[in-house]
Parts: sequence; structure tokens; C-alpha cells
Amino acid sequence: MSAGRFLYESYELDAGRQRVVCRYSIGPRRFTEEIGFEPADRVAAWDSAAVDAAARILFLVAGVSYYKTAAPPVIDLGTTASSQDERAFLRTFYVEGLGEFAHRNGLDLSGVEVVGDDASPRRPADVTLRAGRPLIPFGAGIDSIVTVTHVARRYPGASLFVVSRAEDRIAAIEDAAAVTGLPIVRAHRRIDPSVLRPVGRDLNGHVPVTGILSAIAVVASVLGGHDAVVMSNERSASAPTIRKGDRAVNHQWSKSAAFESAFRRLLAASLEPAPDYFSFLRARSELWVAREFADLERYHPVFRSCNRAFAIDPARRLDHWCGTCDKCCFIDLVLSPFLPSGDLSAIFDDLEPLANPGLRSKFHALLGTTGEPKPFECVGDEEECRAAAVLAAARPDRAGTTQLQSLAAEVRAAATALRDPGARDAAVSRLLAADGPDFVPPPYRDGAEAAGRAVAEPGPRYAGAPTSP
Repeated sequence: MSAGRFLYESYELDAGRQRVVCRYSIGPRRFTEEIGFEPADRVAAWDSAAVDAAARILFLVAGVSYYKTAAPPVIDLGTTASSQDERAFLRTFYVEGLGEFAHRNGLDLSGVEVVGDDASPRRPADVTLRAGRPLIPFGAGIDSIVTVTHVARRYPGASLFVVSRAEDRIAAIEDAAAVTGLPIVRAHRRIDPSVLRPVGRDLNGHVPVTGILSAIAVVASVLGGHDAVVMSNERSASAPTIRKGDRAVNHQWSKSAAFESAFRRLLAASLEPAPDYFSFLRARSELWVAREFADLERYHPVFRSCNRAFAIDPARRLDHWCGTCDKCCFIDLVLSPFLPSGDLSAIFDDLEPLANPGLRSKFHALLGTTGEPKPFECVGDEEECRAAAVLAAARPDRAGTTQLQSLAAEVRAAATALRDPGARDAAVSRLLAADGPDFVPPPYRDGAEAAGRAVAEPGPRYAGAPTSP
């Protein structure tokens, strides 16, 4: 087999160890990934057609982690017969999901081919699902915490879904999960260690990991009969991080509406009924999420979005916010209109990014005021960040935050819509309103709309922050 071809070898269901095993290769090099499951309840048998169909989707999606080591021009599905639609989905998943990887490594993936034998027409596998038992992937950040809060109010049968290595639970996730009081459905992902310890000239970089985690969640939902997989991806996740010529490169592509729509179609063609996969926050901005989170005081001491808290190597993992990375800067900025400065200082252990003048260039990149490129991170878009800066600077308790006041002045000079109070309020109202299409089904949609109404009036912690709408 030539190294110019990435081959899907096989997948298997290991019922005895409750795991899916996926095998891939590039030339003589072999990769094996194992994903184990701990369903709280067992609805589907491991040897059922439904579990096999869900595992097949996982097998197709998880290959991207190994393809990237060499990024050959051909992706060969081998003995795994597929439909034209599946191959089209997979090609898009690789080309768009690896957009950042290709950009950073100077690669052009536009000519990548996905080849394989045509599958005989087949009906979707029958699935047994139990109503009112949504599965919520949980990462301990403000997005998933807000989703859990609203969904669990309506569906007490909800469960969190957490993926980790079997021997290594991440404290930041466990601590926040404990606050929810919800049961946890777990999966354990063992990535082939050769990818974690690159060999020779291995390429490296970002992969569409949310797509992989979504496929793992679908297997868990079929095993446990969960009728929905509820994601927490807001609308700015669909915005490109940068543009390169006529191509958009999006760090968050597998959190985007485009991926969500395509993945739903893939599930519908494979499972009947398919777990309802959707993002509860799709029509919402990060600013709206931050305003929601501000009132969830019990989570303030435990939530975490700093990437250093989730490092694969435990020796490099922090048990606190680093206070200097792009994610720390964004979370500080987006919460600053809605939380007192003292609260944010406490969250960041007196190392609040807005108080650190050495981080000015990172805030410029978030605000887009000086031409600095947007960071390749899961952060809000320029409009959200600019509104947050101007709103926060208007708080009485932020009058002495010199860097914030300076940044807000730069924003007002660059954005006419944020210069006068009337225009600012109109712009903020648009950001705080639901906007754009989504796949949130009733009655979840009713819960989302009620959530918007529930925060229309300011809570005691808003301290002069905007209340519209």
C-alpha cells in the first residue's frame, strides 16, 4: 500500500470490554483507536444493528486524527462500502475540518479524493430511544453550563456526557459536573500513542475534534437510549477565523451550523429514529451566553475554559486559569459587562487578563482594531468582543481599569454603531436576541425562548450592565 493513500482498515465492536476499535493505515504504518463506553443504562445490545451503524459513523469520522500525520491525496475506505452522500460528507469533513491544519502546514487539501465501493441500498437501522433523556456533552465552560441549566430544568432525565482517557479524569470537568447534580455517561478514548509522540516528519495540527466527540456521543446515545444529543455551539462558531484568498478557514468548523446540518443528514440516513442532534445555543451569541452565565453563581468558582486545564499531559495541566492565553482573555472580556470586576479578579486568582497590559495584543486580536489576526481558538467574533468591551467600560466599577477604557475607546473609534448610547443599545439588542436558523426542536425550542424572556430583567449582579432586550 502506498503512503500516498490513507486506508480505512476495519472497525469492530468488542462487547466484552464495551468498546469500539478502529484501525487505519498509511503505507506500512498502522493506527488503532479504542473508545470504551460506560452507559448508565443499557437499551441496545452491543451486537445490534443500531450500535453497529453508530459505530460505523464513529469509524468514518475518527480517521481524521491519523490522516493528518501525512495528509495523502487519497482517502480509501477499503472494505467499508459507502454511499455517494457519505463520501461527500467525509470529504467535506476532512477538507473543511482540517482547514486550519492545512493553513498552518502550507497544504492545499482541495484536491483530496475519498474513494470506496458503493454500498447496496439499505434502510436505516432501527433504534430504541426513550423520550425525555437528552445527553449533553459537557466541557465545564460557560456554553455547556448554560445549556445544561436550561435543558435540565425542563428534562430532569438529562445526563451529562464526558469523554476522557480511562485512567485520567480531568478535574476541571469533574468539579463543574458535580455542581450540576446530573448523572454522567462516560466514554474513554484511547488515541493511538504514535500520534501523541510524532514519528519523523509527521505533520501536526488542529483536527475537527467536536465532530469526533459528536460521533462518540451518538454511540453512547444509541447504547443508552438517549433521544437527543444536545450540543452547546453558538452562532459565531460558524464565522470563519480567517480568509485565505477565496477560502474561509474556521477553527470551529465542526461546531458550525454547516457541520451540524451535514451530520444530522448522515445520522438520519443511518439510524431510525436517529437521536436528535442539535445545538441548543445555535441562534444565540456568546454575549447572550455570558449574560446567562453571570447569574449562575454556584458555577463561578469551578467553571473553566482555559486550555491549559485540559492538556493531555497531566504534568502540563493547570488546576487554575493561566490568565494569559487567548481563551482566558476572551472569557474575561465577554463576562466583564455582567460581573463585578472584583468577581472576575477572584475567578482569575487576581491575575485578571484585562488588568494585564502585557496582553494588549491579544485583546487587539479579539477586537479586530489593529489588524491583528483573530486567534485560532474557540472565541467569539469581533462584533461580540467589541460590544463587550464598550459595555464593560461603561460600568462604574470599571472606571479605573485603564486597559479596558483604552480598548473601548479604540472600539468606539473603529465602530460607528457603538459610539453613541442609542446606536450601542440597538447593536447590543441585536446581539442579545435569537438570530438565524437552528435545529432546536419543540419543546426544547420553547425552553430556549423562555430562557431569553427569563433574563430580560437585570439580576442583582448586573450592577449597571445593559438589560436589553
